[in-house]
Amino acid sequence: MSTTDPAPRILPLAQAPVGEHDRRLLGEVHPRGWTNPEPKGSYHLVVLGAGTAGLVTAAIGAALGAKVALVERELMGGDCLNVGCVPSKAILRAARGWHAAAEAAVRFGGPQVAGGGDFPAAMERMRRIRADLSPVDSARRFRDELGVDVFLGAGRFVAADALEVGGARLRFRRAVVATGGRAAAPRIEGLAEAGYLTNETIFSLTELPEHLVVLGGGPIGCEMAQAFARFGSRVTLLQSDPQLLTHDDPDAASVVAGVLAREGVELLLETKVERVECADGAVTLRWTRGGSAGSTTGTHLLVAAGRAPNVEDAGLEAAGVRFDEHGVTVDEHMRTTNPRIYAIGDVASKYRFTHAADAQARMVVRNALFFGRGKASDLVIPWCTYTSPEVAHVGITARDAAGRGEEVQTITIPMHEVDRARLDGDEEGFLRVHLKAGTDRILGATLVADHAGDLITQITHAMTAGTGLAKIGQTIFPYPTQAEVIRKAADAWSRTRLTPAAKNAFRLFFRALR
Repeated sequence: MSTTDPAPRILPLAQAPVGEHDRRLLGEVHPRGWTNPEPKGSYHLVVLGAGTAGLVTAAIGAALGAKVALVERELMGGDCLNVGCVPSKAILRAARGWHAAAEAAVRFGGPQVAGGGDFPAAMERMRRIRADLSPVDSARRFRDELGVDVFLGAGRFVAADALEVGGARLRFRRAVVATGGRAAAPRIEGLAEAGYLTNETIFSLTELPEHLVVLGGGPIGCEMAQAFARFGSRVTLLQSDPQLLTHDDPDAASVVAGVLAREGVELLLETKVERVECADGAVTLRWTRGGSAGSTTGTHLLVAAGRAPNVEDAGLEAAGVRFDEHGVTVDEHMRTTNPRIYAIGDVASKYRFTHAADAQARMVVRNALFFGRGKASDLVIPWCTYTSPEVAHVGITARDAAGRGEEVQTITIPMHEVDRARLDGDEEGFLRVHLKAGTDRILGATLVADHAGDLITQITHAMTAGTGLAKIGQTIFPYPTQAEVIRKAADAWSRTRLTPAAKNAFRLFFRALR
């Protein structure tokens, strides 16, 4: 039994646009008066869901000449464009700018900053950029430029080779389920009545919360806690586990926890919320921690405690597609229990990232249409939490290696040993690389640094290409850059090869040259 319930599916954009930019966004991703096309006799590929996974699948299939239908019940672009990556990173950038301005005088001798910022302006900027980006994912672009039959409405499988939407039946040779996921909420007494925020609603705020209570210490919880603290909200974050970012290196999570605490976020780790109460415009969480009871009262509650796959109301049973509360069951090729149907993205993968959905889409088009045998396990997928500093990771952790009984060599380089990091005042963090013991083969890495998400790509590429750490060490890095931390790790590995026996051999060699 799952410990979470799906949060109510709330789409504030579709219900009450905030202003011009949201109306412009909706005009692209779910235009009013859209007329679905007449179905073709049969499609090579029908894609259910127009988030990243579905959009990439449909675009590639159509570009290759296949007859493709794309079905979306809500908003083209899915979570990433509308309530995920795009709005969150716009908000994080604004908060980072506010924080830099506030710290300029103390850290860099800059001008004194007085007064608060303009939170509505920051949110307006986010909405404008989101609307500016939306034509790429728009229904019209996929119809008019890419040649995809776009159906807006709730699609349901009605047979092993057919799906219905808006009264029309779409027959297919292959189909891809890409319905994504949504925010999940813990089963806590009173929570459902509390009127909480999720990632689907927090970006519709127009006034800064006085006291934001964040339930959950994963990537979304940590990112939003830091952002709103920097905007000026009082922020309290409650997490049931003893560390934030439980899928990451504990030392990386510790760095983030330290920064959040220093920036004013109240952290309540190993805290179990027992009950939620709502009264007089405030929300109160009753909790226990270490045998003691307490409470936290705030003006707003953000639930960031996990995700649930969108498997309901899609007619998967009628198509013979097996699923459970964790998502659609797939094999290593992303094929479901119906050999005609594949599933990718958040609805079928443990890697619930936009870039993972993109990579799986590229692979599944080959598998579905061209008898490809691509395996999801062969994909080298990094991830990043966009706090300041960022936490990026790829491959295995030391904990993973220990669980497998795999012997590894670990090299750690603190960021304060990197000149550019010290010059920028960003020396908190580290690079930790795990190598197959006795070799320079990279098995995994964690990087905690500003722009870690960008820098981890070099290590991801090396792992994908089979390039060892020694070869990276032969690369010339511009000086001074934060990327030099990777070269320093390579140099550190090279020094481990200079064993006492090797040193003695060199001494004998140079003695012979006298």
